[in-house]
Amino acid sequence: MIIDVWSDVVCPWCFIGKKRLEKALEGFEHKEHITIRHRAFQLQPDAAQTLPTKELLATKYRISEAEVSAMQANVCAIADGEGLCYNLEDTLSGNTFDAHRLLLWAQTIGAQDALLTAMYSGYFEHSKAVFTHQDLCDIAQSVGISAVDAMNILESTQFSEEVIADRNLAEQLGASGVPFFVVDMKYGISGAQPLEHFVETINAAWSERA
Repeated sequence: MIIDVWSDVVCPWCFIGKKRLEKALEGFEHKEHITIRHRAFQLQPDAAQTLPTKELLATKYRISEAEVSAMQANVCAIADGEGLCYNLEDTLSGNTFDAHRLLLWAQTIGAQDALLTAMYSGYFEHSKAVFTHQDLCDIAQSVGISAVDAMNILESTQFSEEVIADRNLAEQLGASGVPFFVVDMKYGISGAQPLEHFVETINAAWSERA
């Protein structure tokens, strides 16, 4: 059974959703038969610069930076309940196209989950940037991926078409935001739903498959 997960590495709810999916699978007796596949989804596909997230959100939602801080504090509290230690005060926002290209390549060498987790943790828990080629190579190297191989991918155009194809498929499936989970291309979960919802959906999909 394949679970496709559309997410962006700068989406705080995506890391929370990833943790909830993993918890749901911990108690699933057939988890060895499940493959989780990262799908690319850019929240800001047209971003041309990197800037403080607080500034971006204040402008986007037309609120003060103090209100943004309150919003972020709420997300941090929810993340804490999943065993995550978010620090959103100093995060940056920018274009994640290259991060997704690297993740799609990492899938071909069996390192996608480790790299995605490292990107999430680095960005949300340690305020690390994930936008330049060097940023991404440093994170790749931290999970045992060759920095040279990673840089070769980033300096090429490889996996560009796949990133765009993932985004188009998400639109076809009706996804307007992330995280977005699709089980066997039949059952969808939109957003970082409660743990129980993941459990119910996975069980229903497995029962139909069986």
